[in-house]
Order: sequence, then structure tokens, then C-alpha cells
Amino acid sequence: MRQAGRSLPEYRRLREGTAMIDACRQPELVVEITMQPVRRYGTDAAIFFSDIVVPVAAAGVDLDIVAGVGPVIATPVRDRATLEQVRPLDPGQVDDIGESVRTLVGELGAVPLIGFAGAPFTLASYLVEGGPSRTHATTKAFMYSEPELWHELLGRLADIARTYLRVQIDAGASAVQLFDSWAGALSEDDYREYVQPHSASVLAAVDDVPRIHFGTGTGELLGAMAEAGADVVGVDARTPLDVAARRAGDVALQGNLDPTVVFAPWEVIERKVRDVLVRGSAAKGHVFNLGHGVLPETDPRVLSRIVDLVHTLTGEGGELADQADQVRPPVTSDRLAATAVATAATAATAATAAGAAG
Repeated sequence: MRQAGRSLPEYRRLREGTAMIDACRQPELVVEITMQPVRRYGTDAAIFFSDIVVPVAAAGVDLDIVAGVGPVIATPVRDRATLEQVRPLDPGQVDDIGESVRTLVGELGAVPLIGFAGAPFTLASYLVEGGPSRTHATTKAFMYSEPELWHELLGRLADIARTYLRVQIDAGASAVQLFDSWAGALSEDDYREYVQPHSASVLAAVDDVPRIHFGTGTGELLGAMAEAGADVVGVDARTPLDVAARRAGDVALQGNLDPTVVFAPWEVIERKVRDVLVRGSAAKGHVFNLGHGVLPETDPRVLSRIVDLVHTLTGEGGELADQADQVRPPVTSDRLAATAVATAATAATAATAAGAAG
């Protein structure tokens, strides 16, 4: 569950007085924040605590993560001169990330760690817009009017993402996830022309571990995102998993309980969880998760009940455990890689993963 930590009181206490960008660069904090939801919920994997702009900042771009706003760029990329601020990332610039991952791998033991990075398009949107955007109008105008500069920008960001993921993998991450949060703002044609080649170059460089590719509002892009080289495609709550399976093709799926369902009565939550598990059986493999990040006001006790319910339904002797054409047992520590790649199973696999990624 992405951003699972931010609903926890222990997370808020630990983060108090520390800026997000600083918290992401302090190994002791990163390790503790990553571990908190795993301890609390007993999930089958952990997601590395960080933010997608961390490697961009490490490479030299002047930015800040403003509370209540998001990443804010001091000098947006709008031309050749401002593009030059986007420089290659040297692994030595993120030594602390490798240290955090190595420590976490030791702390987690048999529980696998999922590393992550921001995809080139989403990073580019922040850099061009200067911060978050509802319309991505400035991004698209730059993409259409300056295609040569656009592809150079995404090429540079792809290089940064490749380096950042490689640091995490070399330090022991069991799988990686490429977040393209804003790709849903694009048509399929534009995605294929302006974005897919760059995401594909990132995913191709880390094919020695399972690769998850996620975006929001990407129901019409699932096939193209799978073609970029993902082993698992994340699906937000807008698209039922059985529909997503037809669109994405021969890949596993991750998702996709609506994060707002956690505020419903328990009987509604249970019905929705079961629905996700059964629909997920249509895919080559299934990693149970929310359809997007955990909302800060979420009651941690509800998330605990959801994790327990998934484990109960899909574990040995569970109600759905014997339905080979529906849901197989959860992805536990020693099975994450094989299941995420989904080459060893043709039925869906349910799993829960927790983390506090920004």
C-alpha cells in the first residue's frame, strides 16, 4: 500500500520537524519509516520510503517538497538553457540510498523490499510545470512545440531513473516499481510517441528483478504500459481488474481497492475486497493492493483488518485458496519475485505490500 505510513501516528511523530526531502536522505529515518507499516500490518513486502524527486534533487536540480503542495522547482525547464540543469546522476550522489536499502534488507529478513523511482514523464511534468498541475498544459505545450528538447529531457530523466533503481537493486531490493503518476493525462497515441520509449529504456535496464509499472487514470494505457516492459502493471481503482487484464495482456496486475472504501462500513469493505480478489483472478498474476496511495486520515485499524482478510481468504485453507482458477495464496517473502514476474503461475496471486513512498 503506497504511502501506508503517513496514516500512522508513529510516522507523524517521527517526521515532526523534518522536511520530506531531508527525511528521505537520512538512513536511520528511512529504515524506521519503511519498517513501520510492515510491523503494524504484517504485509508480504515493504516499499522503500522516499519521494520520486529525490534523485533529481541529488543530481543538482534546485527543488523543494512543500508540505500540502508537493515538489516545487526553482527554475522550470522551458528551453535549452534551463534543460542544462538536468544532469546525470552519479551513484555516489545517493550513497545514503544504498545504505538505507542494505540496512532494510537486513532488518526485513525474509520480507522482500520493493524499490522505486519516478518515471520520466511524471518527473518531466514537475520540471516543466514548476510544480504539481491539474491540466499539465505547460507540459503538453512543451512536448508538442519542442519535441527535440522534450525527448532530450526525458532521455536525461530516464538515465537518472535507471541509475537510481540500479543503486537500490545492487543494495538488495527484490523488485522495483516505476511510478508514472500523471501518464493518465495523455492519449494512447501521445503516450506511445512521447513517453513509452523512455519508460521502456528504464525498465529494460533493470530486467534482472521483477518490474512494476504504475500510473493513475491509465485505464486506456494499460496495454501500452505493459509493452514498455513491465512484468506487473499497477491498476488504479477506476478500472475493474478483469477489464484491465484484457487490456494489459500477458502480465500480472497490482491493485486495486479504492482508497476511499476504507471509510465505508466493514461489510462494504469486505465485499469490495472480495470483488478485487475475484476480478484479479482474470490476470496472469495478482498483487492485492490499493488503487492509489493511502489517505492520511485512514484508520490504521481498518488497513490491518483488510490485510488480515486478504490473508485469511487466500491463505492455506482459506475460502478462496482452493479456487485455482481464481486466487492463489499470497505472495510471501520467498515467492515475491516469481509471482511478480508471473511466469510460474497462470492463475491470480493475491498479495499485500506496504510502504511509505512519498
